[in-house]
Amino acid sequence: MLNTDKHLYDFGPFRLDLTERVLLRQGIYIPLPPKTFETLVVLIEHSGRIVDKGELIRQIWPDSFVEDVTLAKNVSMLRKVLGDSEEHRYIDTIPKRGYRFVADVRISALPVPQRATAAELPAPLAPSPQITEPRNDRWLFAAIGLALSVVIVWLVLDRAHAGGNNFAARPVPLTSFPGRQEQVAFSPDGKQIALVWDGPQGGSSHIYAKVVGSEALVQLTQGSGSDSRPAWFPDGTKIAFLRSTPEGRTWYWTSALGGPERKITDIFPYFDLGTANSASIAPDGKSLAIVDKSKPAEPSSIFLLSLENGSRKRVTFPAAGATGDYYPAFSPDGRRMAFARAVSFSATDLYVMKLPDGSPKRLTFDGLTIDGLAWTSDSREIVFSSRRGSSVNSLWRISASGGTPERLTAFGEDVISPAISGDRLAYTRRLDDMNIWSFDFDETGRLASKAPLIASTFRDSDPDFSPDGSHIAFLSGRNGSFGIWVSDSDGSNPRLLFDGGAYVTGSPRWSPDGRHIAFDSRTGDPAKAGNPSIWMVDAAGGDARRLTAGTGDVAPSWSRDGAWIYFGSTRGGTLQIWKIPSQGGPAVQVTQHGGFEGFESDDSRYLLYVRGREVPGIFKVPVNGGDEVMVTDLDQAGFWRSWRPARGGIYFLSAAPLGSPRLEFLDLANGRVQRLTELAKAPDATIPGLAVARDGRRLLVAQYDNSGSNIIMVERAR
Repeated sequence: MLNTDKHLYDFGPFRLDLTERVLLRQGIYIPLPPKTFETLVVLIEHSGRIVDKGELIRQIWPDSFVEDVTLAKNVSMLRKVLGDSEEHRYIDTIPKRGYRFVADVRISALPVPQRATAAELPAPLAPSPQITEPRNDRWLFAAIGLALSVVIVWLVLDRAHAGGNNFAARPVPLTSFPGRQEQVAFSPDGKQIALVWDGPQGGSSHIYAKVVGSEALVQLTQGSGSDSRPAWFPDGTKIAFLRSTPEGRTWYWTSALGGPERKITDIFPYFDLGTANSASIAPDGKSLAIVDKSKPAEPSSIFLLSLENGSRKRVTFPAAGATGDYYPAFSPDGRRMAFARAVSFSATDLYVMKLPDGSPKRLTFDGLTIDGLAWTSDSREIVFSSRRGSSVNSLWRISASGGTPERLTAFGEDVISPAISGDRLAYTRRLDDMNIWSFDFDETGRLASKAPLIASTFRDSDPDFSPDGSHIAFLSGRNGSFGIWVSDSDGSNPRLLFDGGAYVTGSPRWSPDGRHIAFDSRTGDPAKAGNPSIWMVDAAGGDARRLTAGTGDVAPSWSRDGAWIYFGSTRGGTLQIWKIPSQGGPAVQVTQHGGFEGFESDDSRYLLYVRGREVPGIFKVPVNGGDEVMVTDLDQAGFWRSWRPARGGIYFLSAAPLGSPRLEFLDLANGRVQRLTELAKAPDATIPGLAVARDGRRLLVAQYDNSGSNIIMVERAR
């Protein structure tokens, strides 16, 4: 590939080191899958000129047959890692031909070996009492000078470490396998980790153990259920974990060496698997903090479960209508517990409470998503993952007594689930890229074509067709924020309509006349930051205006005549569907027994709706009120935000027990389900992922073109 006498390639803030086969950003290691790394190497080798797709494929996969989409996947991942924006500062796409690396590349020879830098040297050791060489004053003074220099530099670095934002060692991967490795947990002595992995082919996740510094994995759990949330017992001999099956959710423990599993307790069966089900074991090993509830309508709370007699004690009491509390974490000294409290979807803050019966103290006031937290070993600070300031997660630190959070810039972005042991910090780095694909069908319902339509190196999702099919509204993070965008029907000419900043924004829905777009956003009044409201913006552009007062209002949709906007809300204390006049006016409650997102039927007689992620099925209620009846039990569907009514029925995504997700159509007249096509890519169960053109011949699906994660660790992360 590249010339063998030149090994360092610098471009922008990046360095490509061929000798070590690593990509660095300002000295920080960035993990890349092998073929993605090779793609970057080939592009840089031919920097400044067009590299045909065929040439790239021949060099990267010389002995394999691959399609262009595989190459596009690698390029998409590279753009995301490099932070390449719409301007394509690094990699330019040449339609129907290939790609060109357009950034300036500086080539350096391999440096001459030198003495280790102060950052690479260990802490200074006491001199040996034995002297075996004759005394030489010149070398003695030189040695003393060197030693003093090392001590001074080490002390400076040590002070910088105490500031929390500089690190003596670069982040290095603990795992680099295909699929998702996540939810890392350190053993009490910090020498091992437990983690969750869905295997090289994807599928059920299981718990694995690994010695730090070794590549060997030990699989601890088996079976068809999905296992998650490992937590070590203080003696290091056992690991607790959560098992999720169609029958329910149960906490177990097993030996850290593998073997028989012992049941701890059952929890409420319908829970969000991503966040709510987390646990922490007290430092004395006597109790387990778990998240649970007794019915769908109530918020989740944290309970202390005695590991000696099985008794429970509820210790947090979120307000009615809130999503609830999760991510409990005992401080290492056992005196306090930190946790996250969500007042609504994606609106979360960090709290801490003294044990056993202290009142929770709120530490953050952002109303932004939190994806994991961990105490520092001295029980003085908390490191947490948050979307503060961006549409992707970063790591932050805050004093347990309160104050202003400080971002830990050395770890980059899209990082979640921190874990700490001594001066080691580990976390999960996500490698996800969601794009919008077009699926076109003929008059018989057969798939005629499929292709990526709207794509960037960031999330593109929440699609919706304009009534005449000429435009598409969608959510994108391509500008570093949660933005509502509009493009032509072929995905061209994207333009930003609304910038939600770091606050979760989405669910854009066109008005029947095509003049307006309603959406939900957590931005707005700083006093209510994170509490979602319904907003509206003109499709032609202009200032957006808030339609509701920010009381937990999400997922808007229009009545067929444009007179009303439906939305899910907790304003009455429980999650129900309400509606407001589109021109303004008081809200009217529509459902009485739970509701989250709904759409009017094609004949405008009924509102079809789902009740939430914890309640299977699609229901209907007359638009003017009446009996709430289940239309179909789509418990097997799984993708509770990827469905749309259309002429004569409902299109939906189905998560098959075995095999790939499917696009299907339910005929409401006869109850028959027609399978349309399987998806080679995975959607996201919690993100709006389906749009249907008026004639039902064209569908848009948001799916992951790249999906995976790995675990990174930093030594001496003080």
